Formats: sequence, structure tokens, C-alpha cells
Amino acid sequence: MKFKISEQIATIKPYVAGKPLKEVEREYHISNPIKLASNENPIGFSPKVYDAVSQHMKDMNRYPESSAYVLNNKLAKKFHITPQNIVLGNGSDDIIALLAHGFLNPGDEALMPLPSFLMYEISVKTAKGVPVMVPLADFATNLEGLVDSISSKTRLIFITNPFNPTGSTITCDEFNEFSQNVPDDVIIVVDEAYIEFVRDDAVYNSLKNPLQDPRVVTLRTFSKAYGLAGFRVGYGIMDSQIAEILNRIRQPFNVNSLAQVAAVAALDDEAFLNKSIRTTHDGLDFLFDELAGIGIRCLPTQSNFLMLDLEIDATQVFEQMLKLGVIVRSMSSYGYDTFLRVNTGTKEENIAFIQALKKVLKK
Repeated sequence: MKFKISEQIATIKPYVAGKPLKEVEREYHISNPIKLASNENPIGFSPKVYDAVSQHMKDMNRYPESSAYVLNNKLAKKFHITPQNIVLGNGSDDIIALLAHGFLNPGDEALMPLPSFLMYEISVKTAKGVPVMVPLADFATNLEGLVDSISSKTRLIFITNPFNPTGSTITCDEFNEFSQNVPDDVIIVVDEAYIEFVRDDAVYNSLKNPLQDPRVVTLRTFSKAYGLAGFRVGYGIMDSQIAEILNRIRQPFNVNSLAQVAAVAALDDEAFLNKSIRTTHDGLDFLFDELAGIGIRCLPTQSNFLMLDLEIDATQVFEQMLKLGVIVRSMSSYGYDTFLRVNTGTKEENIAFIQALKKVLKK
């Protein structure tokens, strides 16, 4: 290539998503494969979403409402904040990018666990910042290591709670101790994509008492518990001064009209949300029992997925399971060569996963 590429962009490893169902059908000539690789909601989304979206299809010749007035006000009411504390995004990864571009100058540092969601690193590098990786401690976020890595150039710290991919969590006491050791001019980004699935009351939830600390930016998504992954809508709740900066630089129509309508309808259906959470918890309990029965160790989790240690090359097992029409996630790219990550599915999907895994392991 003749053109000069940014040195930081050249070092970026592309994000690799879980294999789509259609791709597996084409590649392996399989009908009706099961996907348990991307932490999606197996029971879909609320019927209210379908009805609301259908009614608004006739308006798709019009641009979206940039302010997302209805959705912003519904979120503000839900969390007892103001619309000025909210930033909407095309998924929460959109807001990650806005934070990096809004608060990093070239050479500024952003701290993050290693491994973690790849979009933290990508967003920091595209903003000409420097990602500083802090390895996990026993599969959990190393809060002490993050504090020890703070320098005069640190502007952002990314933490994920519950943590993806291991499912570990940070308690209220642990977060409070951590935050007391973070300088006042450093933004703490708390990614809570899986917070709705948490069963342990001791786990830190930044929106139980929102905006108590102006440094804390909370990221949430409609992709997981609400089942709106294909609509691409996430939100951030933060101090109004931070929100003003992000809203200044975000694309004016970054959340499309149908995504706004879908998110409003999803918020209106608490019964469906609770059903999704119960389905997830029942599925996790089933998987833990079945995997323990065949002698496979699983990491504890407070999310809608779990990591299991096969004690052999997990990538080979992943590939063999693909041939059986079951899509899971090999953790080799995260440095865990013997681990698979699997999210809960429907009861039938969970049974099919266990059957496929037993079949592959017998080989």
C-alpha cells in the first residue's frame, strides 16, 4: 500500500465477532444451527417491541429524532436522573469511542484489564491514545494493578462488571476502595452490559445510587437482557458536563428511529425482562449441574454466560462442535487455550449443547 497509515491504527487487531448463524449454515451445510457464542437473549425480545416497530415502519422516510426525546426521558425517569445525564449510542461501544475521542489527547493513557472487550483498545488507539493493559488476577479485574498503573497521563479507566469473558464481579466494597485511590481528574468507565443478570446483592451496581461520583460513567445496553442486539442501542449515564462533551461530538442520528422505538417498548415490558432473567438463571443452573456431572470445571459467573475449562485444546472442540451445528466461543484469542465460553440458550438449546459436547469429548 502506498498510503501512509497511522502507526496506532496499524497495530489494531480487528474485532472478531461470534460466527453468525447464516455463515455456519453456508459453510457446514447445516440447517438450524444453535448459537451460544455471543451472549444473546435466546428468547428474543418483547412482543411489545414487535408491535411498536411495526407501527413505525411507515415513518422510515424521515430522519430519526436526534435528541431521542421519548427514550431519554423514559431512562431519566427510570433512574431518577435528568435527560442531560444521558448519552445514547449505536450500542454501548459507540459511547466507548466517544469517550476516547472526547477525553484523550495524543499520548494520553487509558487503563483496561487484559483481556477485555476489544473495543476499549480499538477506541483508544483510534483516538491516538495509549491503551495500558493490566492482566487479570485469578480471572478477575485486578483493581490494585489498575491503581498501580495510574500515571500523570492517565485519563480513562475501563472496568467491566460483570466481567466479560470470565463472569467475575466487583463488589461494592471493592469498588469503593478502588475509586478512593483514583485521582479526581480520571474518568472511571463502568461497563455494566450484563448487570441485569446479577444475583449477588454485594456486586457493585453504579445505578443504585447514580451520579454520586462525577468521575463514574456507566455504560448499559439493550442488546443482552432486553434482546435488542440487532437494533444496536446502548446508553451511558454520567455527569452532565461529560455528557455535554459526548453529545457535542456524537453523530446526530447515531441511534436510528426503530432502535429508539424498540428500546422504549422494551422498557415498558418489565414482565418480559424478568422472564429473560429467569430463563438465564435456570439455564446457568442446568449447565453448571450437567458440566459438573461430566467432571468439567466452570468459573463462577454473575452473567448470562460461563467459561468452562476442558483441559485440552478448546479450539479443536469448538471446531468439532461447529460441524454438529452448535456455535460456542473458543477463548484462545483471550489467552485461555483450554477454555470455551458459552451463553445460556433455551432449555432445548442447552440440552443440545451438552449432548454435542459429550459427543465431541468422547472422540
